Amino acid sequence: KQWYQRRVRASLVDKQRRKLDNLMARIDKPINIPERPKEWKPADPKEFVRNVMGSSAGAGSGEFHVYRAIRKRTMQREEYLSKKKEETDAQKEFNKRVAESREKEEAKTAKKRLKRQKRKANKKKPKVVEVEESDESQIEDLEAGDTAISKEDSENINKEDSSIHEVDKTLETLTESNKEVD
Repeated sequence: KQWYQRRVRASLVDKQRRKLDNLMARIDKPINIPERPKEWKPADPKEFVRNVMGSSAGAGSGEFHVYRAIRKRTMQREEYLSKKKEETDAQKEFNKRVAESREKEEAKTAKKRLKRQKRKANKKKPKVVEVEESDESQIEDLEAGDTAISKEDSENINKEDSSIHEVDKTLETLTESNKEVD
């Protein structure tokens, strides 16, 4: 090799490309895809531990190491259990927040849907246009489905609507007062 053909250190992309090229060159060869490693779980505690004196007086020189190993396993087990509890609590909190936000979004969507339906129903409802009796050009300008009424009739309808509205209000107040009495 000459001085200008020196080997350049391969980047991660080059290494990945080389691996893929090797795999594609031997396409009939099966590939071993490793399984995901299982989560570490501490061993269950022994039901009965014999002759453990711990670090108290009368223990032999080897007994302390046995006591220390048992205590270490116990501490690992407690740490594992506390982490598991934190994970489950965090997952419950997350699920709760997701459910709350979903309910909030559904309520918002329902409100907007109702608004759209009202708007659509109002579009289908024919318009009532006030027209002076002497002006026939306004009647000709009406779209199909619109109704022309005189101003006097319009005022009568508005009075009836307001009186109906007042009756509804009085009924509501009466029912509320009856509920309070009960």
